[in-house]
Amino acid sequence: MNSYSIGIDLGGTKILTVLADKKTGEVLSFVKVKTKKDKGSDKLIKKIIKSVKEVIIAADKKLSEIENIGMGAAGQTDRQNGIIINAPNIGLQNVPIKEILEKEFSKPVYLGNDVEVATIGEILFGSGKGETDFVCIFAGTGVGSCIVQNGKIRYGATGSAGEIGHIIIEPNGRLCGCGAKGCLEAYASRLAIERKIRAELNRGVNSDIINYMKEDKPIKTAMLKKALENNDKTVIDVLDETCFYLSLGIASIINFYNPSKIILGGGLINGIDYFYEKTVKLAKENSLAVPSREIVFERAQLGDFSGAVGAAMLADYREIFLDDKNC
Repeated sequence: MNSYSIGIDLGGTKILTVLADKKTGEVLSFVKVKTKKDKGSDKLIKKIIKSVKEVIIAADKKLSEIENIGMGAAGQTDRQNGIIINAPNIGLQNVPIKEILEKEFSKPVYLGNDVEVATIGEILFGSGKGETDFVCIFAGTGVGSCIVQNGKIRYGATGSAGEIGHIIIEPNGRLCGCGAKGCLEAYASRLAIERKIRAELNRGVNSDIINYMKEDKPIKTAMLKKALENNDKTVIDVLDETCFYLSLGIASIINFYNPSKIILGGGLINGIDYFYEKTVKLAKENSLAVPSREIVFERAQLGDFSGAVGAAMLADYREIFLDDKNC
C-alpha cells in the first residue's frame, strides 16, 4: 500500500510544494508559486496553506491519505518546536509554522533548514545515495550548505553548522541579510548578482539582459542564461566574479573539512552550466593540491525538487540522518 506526504521548500524566491510517494520519492504533483516576502508573513502563510491544498487536489488524493507534512525553510529553524526563527531572505521571524499547519491540516508537521532537507532528498534518491561523508552546497537566492559525516547530518553545538553563506570573505564588505558585513552570501547568491547587474545598469553600462528584465521584477536565472548565450559582457563579468567568490567559500570547505565529495545545487547551479563548471574549476584551483585532486564534484540530481522531496521524507528519516538534540 502506498503512503504519501507533503513536502514544502520555502525559499527566498519560490515556494515549491510537492505530494510525494514516501517509498520511492516520486513526485505525484507539485505547485510552484513566488514567495513575495514583501507582502507580509500572513499572506505568505496563506499561500503555503493554499499550495498544500492544491497539490492534494492535483494528485487526485484526499487529505486523509496524507500521513504528514515536512518543510525546509531558508534560514535558522528551531527543529524541535517547529519555529522559523529567522529567515531574512523570506522576511520571517519567530513563526510557529508547525503549530499553524498542524492546526490547519490536523497532520504531524516537521521542520528543517532548506539545505538539510535537500540533502536528505539527495541521500535517498540523488547524488548522495550510497555516500556517507560529503557536503551539499546550494547557491540560489542565498547560499547554504549541509555537512554529512558517517551518514548523519552534522548540526554543531547550537544546530547552525554548515552556514557557508556567512563565512566572511571581505572584511567590512557588502552588508548581508544577516546583518554582518562581507559574508559569502552577499557576493555569491542570485540576489548579489542582481544587485551588481542593476548597479552596472544604473552606471549606464550596456547589457543584453535589459531586454528580458522588468524594472520592478527580480532578475531570474533564465534571464542570466539568455544573456550569457548572447555573450553579454556585463553578465559574463558579474557571473565570473560570483563564481570566484563562491569558489573561495568552497575551497575553504575543502581545505578545512576535506570531504570526499561536494554536491552542488540551487537555481544558479542547476540552471547555468557555465556557472557550475566555472565554480568547480576555480574551487579546485583555490584549494590545496592534494584534496583538490581527490575531491569529487557532482550536481544535485533532483534539481529543483531536492528540497521539497527531502522535506516530504523528513518525518520518516529524521532519526536516521539527524545526529543530535537540535533535530
